[in-house]
Amino acid sequence: MSAQKGLLYGVRVVDLTRILAGPYCTMMLGDLGADVIKIEAPGHGDDTRHWGPPFTESGEAAYFLSVNRNKRSLTLNLRSKHGLEILKDLIRQCDVLVENFKAGTLSRWGLDYETLQIIRPGLIYCTMTGYGYTGPYSARPGYDLIMQAMGGLMSITGPTEGDPYRAGLAIADISTGMFAASAVLAALYARERTGEGQRIDMALLDSQIALLTYAAGNYFVSGKIPARHGNAHPNIVPYQSFTAHDRQFVFAAGNDGQWGKFCHAVERPQWIRDKRFSTNSARVLNRDLVVTKLNDLFGTRDAAHWLDLCEQIGLPAGPINTIDSVFTNPQVKSREMRVTAQHSKDGTVALINSPMHIPTAPVSIRRAPPTLGEHTEEILDELLGYDKASVSALRQEGVV
Repeated sequence: MSAQKGLLYGVRVVDLTRILAGPYCTMMLGDLGADVIKIEAPGHGDDTRHWGPPFTESGEAAYFLSVNRNKRSLTLNLRSKHGLEILKDLIRQCDVLVENFKAGTLSRWGLDYETLQIIRPGLIYCTMTGYGYTGPYSARPGYDLIMQAMGGLMSITGPTEGDPYRAGLAIADISTGMFAASAVLAALYARERTGEGQRIDMALLDSQIALLTYAAGNYFVSGKIPARHGNAHPNIVPYQSFTAHDRQFVFAAGNDGQWGKFCHAVERPQWIRDKRFSTNSARVLNRDLVVTKLNDLFGTRDAAHWLDLCEQIGLPAGPINTIDSVFTNPQVKSREMRVTAQHSKDGTVALINSPMHIPTAPVSIRRAPPTLGEHTEEILDELLGYDKASVSALRQEGVV
């Protein structure tokens, strides 16, 4: 196999997802080389095709473009008997099915895991819902905002004195997509050894709770409910944003060695000897005093001075970039995290590159996000042998 084709070359995915969690999962699989066939409702498609502005000149929504590269779009009316039959025919030639309808929807269509294992033995069947297929909330619809609230993230996000905040991105959706992609990859690996398919049940709430990591660990050990610390860290001081003479920046001394190096560099050796500041545990207990002293110091010079100093002595610090500044950063440019792809209507579109750097088998952006139904005729011809006249008839019936 050519490394340029990707590690998942030869794997075909039926993508019955929309919005964010599911499309993020299938985009990751597509980046790794899988052939992802995105099934969309004729005339409407993925809801995020309409989530704007902003839109491109041809009317493509920026939101949709952000999570649907490396996919082919096939329009298919799944509320029609003929449409479901075509879907089953496609599944027979696929390795993975990913969907994020409400729990039980596919079962009502006769597309449950057990039935599809008969149609396509060894199929990896991944569902994504708000609460999973079990439990008292399984029938409820799931939204990222609700999961951030119920899953505890909002309770630890925001200013110390103020309202709880949601994260600036739909982190419950995105993390579910990433966890789902990992589960699919594990299932594909297991199938190579056993020949067996797998039923994967992913829930937004579960994924959000999994992200709590040390916040939940702190609670389990101490019994104390974690509080909000703004931009600060509950277990490390200093580790937050600070205010320089001209603007804010972030700075961290992740261990006592780094703290000592910083204190010598800024000519404050007394802070190393002071028992209130000498260890991280002491600094956590005296957080307010440490932060006050550091803000007093940082306020005497511009942020650029402190960032240069930290770089010279090897301590972590950075500017608080706006999105435009992110993509002009020399490190980001070197890692080619902004790329362009040829789009069938807009010429080229800018996209975030995959963060999965695998030099021995590089991921690639082979396809721009598709227009609605862009590959319908291609897929039906290639996989099911439909000629142009047959596809035209399906269009007249409202099946595609």
